[in-house]
Amino acid sequence: MRDLRIVFMGTPDFAVAILKRLVEDNYTVVGVVTAPDKPAGRGRKITESAVKKYAKEQNLFLLQPTNLKSNDFINKLKEVKATLQVIVAFRMLPKIVWEIPIYGTFNLHASLLPSYRGAAPIHWAIINGEEKTGVTTFFIDEKIDTGEIILQKEILIHKDEIVGELHDRLMILGATLVSETVSNIRDNKVSTQKQPKIDIKIAPKLFPENCKINWEDSLDSIYNHIRGLNPFPAAWSEMNNDGITTVKIYKVRKEKVAHTEIIKTITTSKEEIKIAVEGGYIYIDQLKISGKKKLDSKSLLNGYAFSSNAEML
Repeated sequence: MRDLRIVFMGTPDFAVAILKRLVEDNYTVVGVVTAPDKPAGRGRKITESAVKKYAKEQNLFLLQPTNLKSNDFINKLKEVKATLQVIVAFRMLPKIVWEIPIYGTFNLHASLLPSYRGAAPIHWAIINGEEKTGVTTFFIDEKIDTGEIILQKEILIHKDEIVGELHDRLMILGATLVSETVSNIRDNKVSTQKQPKIDIKIAPKLFPENCKINWEDSLDSIYNHIRGLNPFPAAWSEMNNDGITTVKIYKVRKEKVAHTEIIKTITTSKEEIKIAVEGGYIYIDQLKISGKKKLDSKSLLNGYAFSSNAEML
């Protein structure tokens, strides 16, 4: 049995669950590396990463480098004498970092590699209407998400699942997979396989441009786009309602039905907001109009009026 001294690198809540599992499984975590504190929110208050908060609670040795190639960071990393590094939702590592431990550096990725390499695999799996996804552990190499696969676990995507729900399920599944991967490395039972060279879908970083709704898409494409961005960062659209404003759209339903209404037209009743699209209607159940609170549609309609020619843009 190998002596494992683990350095964990990660930043968001997704990574906390995996670090927590390593601690609870009584592995020796000799260091944690996370992003520097940064301003966030309207008040631009300096905020610590989720991983930092947990590491402090557990009194774990913590590093927050701004430059992963700096001599100061490299020297401090070497001082903890890690034999294994575990990476979850962190930055791309330079070779000088990932080649340090004798048993390697592996990453947990929230997709079934080689598909959905990139920054937002959970979102894009739903946006693209996939029926399954999963988690993969792999040894890091010079490129992004291309290293040899250690283990994978598959999971079905529920019919109307939003990205927030799938994120949480993959987080739990990922914690189990990382624990199994570490156990296999400790027991020297790892067998890797190269990623197949096939045509794959990718998972690029999310920006406002690729989160905007194209109301001329099909009913299913629009529905998947919105649920694939709910609750974060949220699909959005411009809306013309006697003036142009921005609206973020969260919870929706779809209805497949033939109609003759003009695409993008908004129709309301006392309780419902629906948008005419190709092949049916998108019913908006939760939204946030610029300058207003995030509300369910019924609450919004109690105090907000839509004109007869209101439309999405």
